[in-house]
Amino acid sequence: MKRITKWGQLYKTRNDSDSSSVLENFTGKLPTIPLEVLEEILLNVHPHQVVRVCRLVCHEWKEVVDSDSLWRERCRREGYQTCDATKLPEDWRLFYFLCKKRRNLIKNPGAEDKFNGWQIMKNGGDQWNIEPGDLNNTAIKYFVTSYATCMKFQLIDLEAEGYRPSFMDDFQPAIVISDWYSPRRDCGSEYEICVELLNQKKKPIRKFSPDTVIFQQWNDQKWNQMTHVFNNYGPGVRYIRFIHGGKDTQFWAGWYGIRVTNSSVEICPSVDRELSGCSQPPNRLHVNVVPT
Repeated sequence: MKRITKWGQLYKTRNDSDSSSVLENFTGKLPTIPLEVLEEILLNVHPHQVVRVCRLVCHEWKEVVDSDSLWRERCRREGYQTCDATKLPEDWRLFYFLCKKRRNLIKNPGAEDKFNGWQIMKNGGDQWNIEPGDLNNTAIKYFVTSYATCMKFQLIDLEAEGYRPSFMDDFQPAIVISDWYSPRRDCGSEYEICVELLNQKKKPIRKFSPDTVIFQQWNDQKWNQMTHVFNNYGPGVRYIRFIHGGKDTQFWAGWYGIRVTNSSVEICPSVDRELSGCSQPPNRLHVNVVPT
């Protein structure tokens, strides 16, 4: 029953009364069904119901629901696969549900909705601004800093996003962060990022805070990606605080500082934590990959 409880931590049926009615009407007599037919039936049932209802029907059904083959086939049909075919999941069911739930937890990552979702920490110089631009021949918007330090952040409540405390403690899935940043060619600039895993009291458990990235004036840099993966961070993680920003180094009036966009925080299967498992970087861009 412990395994059932764990899966209930990540996914709950939308209507538990439906589950109760199914069990109450069960007479205890089941027709004999070939295992391959039973597996095909379960592949066409909503995954929440498979775990929380079908698994409880009988010992035979429980074995099929707990089998790797069921969830491996479900992953195949829904297009979930590892980045490296030689690295297979230890638990296909966990891999399936993490893939299905995976999404960017950062709100308004690319300035599509002005500054909504972000909290301003520092607003130096002529303050934060938003400008249109181009990333790998794709029109985008980005946040741009000024001649004094500009910093902003988001606080992600993991339970509010559907990741229950007991699930985070038991499974400790990989937490992958990514951020795109770029200097202007005609002005030097600085880029800073800090990502913290926080406990219930919002105190840091783990932190990623690399050295400030400094670009000289007349540089030939384009867009860069900063990535990091949190693994084996221990129990107690309840929030993620994502902070980034910077400034220009010439003290020019206006917005000549570092530019940032397309920030992301994702909860990922550990076997899928490589950079290629996240959003693909555009061609011909320099990528900063900072390992755990």
